[in-house]
Amino acid sequence: MSSNRQENLRQMREAHRRNLQRSLEHRMAVARAKGDERLVRILEAEAEYIG
Repeated sequence: MSSNRQENLRQMREAHRRNLQRSLEHRMAVARAKGDERLVRILEAEAEYIG
């Protein structure tokens, strides 16, 4: 595989990870604002899973 393609794949994976993290942070903020501690715990576990 060419190094350019590998770099593109690396960048896409990193962008995907950042998007997941940003979405998760928003979902956690909403859950906390609503006082939904059960959902907060679930989302915290998800955060640990995705790193």
